[in-house]
Amino acid sequence: MAEGWKPSERYPDPAIVALDPSFRKYHLPLSAVERLWHGSRWGEGPVWIGDLRCLLWSDIPNNRVLKWEEETGAVSVWRKPSNNANGHTRDRRGRIIACEHAGRRVVRFEPDGAITVLAESFQGKRLNSPNDVVVKSDGSIWFTDPPFGLYAFYEGIKTDPELPHTNIYRIDGGSGEITLVADDVNHPNGLAFSPDERILYVIESRSEPRNILAYDVDGARLSRRRVFIACKPQETPDGFRVDVDGNLWCGWGMTAEYDGVRVFNSTGVPIGHIHLPERCANLCFGGRNRNRLFMSAAQSLFALYVNTQGAPGG
Repeated sequence: MAEGWKPSERYPDPAIVALDPSFRKYHLPLSAVERLWHGSRWGEGPVWIGDLRCLLWSDIPNNRVLKWEEETGAVSVWRKPSNNANGHTRDRRGRIIACEHAGRRVVRFEPDGAITVLAESFQGKRLNSPNDVVVKSDGSIWFTDPPFGLYAFYEGIKTDPELPHTNIYRIDGGSGEITLVADDVNHPNGLAFSPDERILYVIESRSEPRNILAYDVDGARLSRRRVFIACKPQETPDGFRVDVDGNLWCGWGMTAEYDGVRVFNSTGVPIGHIHLPERCANLCFGGRNRNRLFMSAAQSLFALYVNTQGAPGG
């Protein structure tokens, strides 16, 4: 349990395991996993705010977004109620974008504090419960829309979905037009672009077992759907981000053996694992040099310095 967890007092941290010799390049032997905070009900959707030197992340069932301050380590409530917000990111102008389960929408926070609704319906039907979101260099916003927030009065509002549970959408950065880019993912969850934006990776979270899919990206269109990583039955990927070398750092878990972060290279080979005492739901890169991995787990926020940097757009 996280309550009894203690950081390693020895270097290298035994919680960081190389599954392939290539992972040693990314492992800093004098860096250990840190628990920055404990007390969420289900942590999700972290985003680094570099200009304010803080991290925001969601505590979905508690209907709040929390803020951790790098300078002091203080944690406070940034937004409550949050409409059971889940995934967050920033656009190329630094504005925060959030997926809301209860609001059933994607919103943007403007510099003056106003909230702009970017998407709340498609073809006259309400979105399900937008889950995770990324921004491409052309300013377009891509998000997944499974119905997890509609299943119970816990992560949203229980009701019947109006749209399929298989859809991924794109919001045009100029016109704001919403288009359907994929309708063949069984409960799409986390998503991320490769560093060159030629591939979009997506978690298919209700396939049995779960898959990490890959699509070719041609402007505003996706093609050539394929299974990039076929998970084992006991493996549960959730949210993830990509580093500048194209490695996928994936929230992982559901058993003590797998809880933490699994790292895959750009060919889908597992190269490393960061063991945590809880399932990791999502993560992001942050810090001054984008080389600090922030991991939002079920009840805690963890961090680890690594020898790589997060790719833009996550």
